[in-house]
Amino acid sequence: MIDPLSEVIEPQRPQSRRRLPIGVFDSGLGGLTVVKQLCKQLPSESILYFGDTARVPYGTKSVETVQRFALQIARFLERQGVKLIVVACNTASSVAIEYLRQRIQLPVVGVIEPGVRAALRVSEKGRIGVIGTTATISAGRYDDLLKSSRADVVVESAACPLFVSLVEEGWIDTPVTEMVAREYLQPLVAAGIDTLILGCTHYPLIKKVIRRVIGEDIRIVDTAIETALLVDRILVSSDLKCRHDCSPEHSFYVSDFPQKFEQTARLFLGDDLPNVKRIELNHPEE
Repeated sequence: MIDPLSEVIEPQRPQSRRRLPIGVFDSGLGGLTVVKQLCKQLPSESILYFGDTARVPYGTKSVETVQRFALQIARFLERQGVKLIVVACNTASSVAIEYLRQRIQLPVVGVIEPGVRAALRVSEKGRIGVIGTTATISAGRYDDLLKSSRADVVVESAACPLFVSLVEEGWIDTPVTEMVAREYLQPLVAAGIDTLILGCTHYPLIKKVIRRVIGEDIRIVDTAIETALLVDRILVSSDLKCRHDCSPEHSFYVSDFPQKFEQTARLFLGDDLPNVKRIELNHPEE
């Protein structure tokens, strides 16, 4: 049986492959928190990002629809010549990772497996909390991976749907955000968790509020950080990591320019998005 947390390693590539970009996609702009960590961990690497802003959210879609959308985007990234694909979306990571790995001839990394691996590593008591959107929590992927990897683990999950709206409104550190956080998180604290996984790419932006609510003793696992660390390891082991003298070139694609696009993008990345292009994915073969 294949370890569900095993890393996908591709055979070594020619030296020219090292300069290819890393492909990243999300149902919207939340995956830019992963891009930010990738740029921090791998400053010489180029990033090619796709945000499916015309079809967000994925959480309300069927499994088959999410898989179809994910494959369309992955094939688009593949055609652009990326060397690895990061699925920076918890919903797509929940239901489409294995689907993509069977159809894409590149390493495919999700955001769930790195977070699970980190939580299992740092949790001393095996009492792990998971917070995410309603769709992510309902899918149960975090629970399944945690429990299949450690028999004695206790998982306490909580859907926190209002966090996404608060973040996208720019309410990063307000009394309202803290009040909502206390409502969501106090039951997890009362249950005795010692580790908390941020199971949504929006949540790192309110990490300070979450920390105040849960206290200093509970470890926080930021899946964006853990995903960037995993990508680094895969690139090294696959001989695909760009050398330090590479000059990165980042490109950003979206399927729509929604209201407050620039404001929201700046919130996630900490800067304006360069080279943003709008495209439609309508290839019949996909």
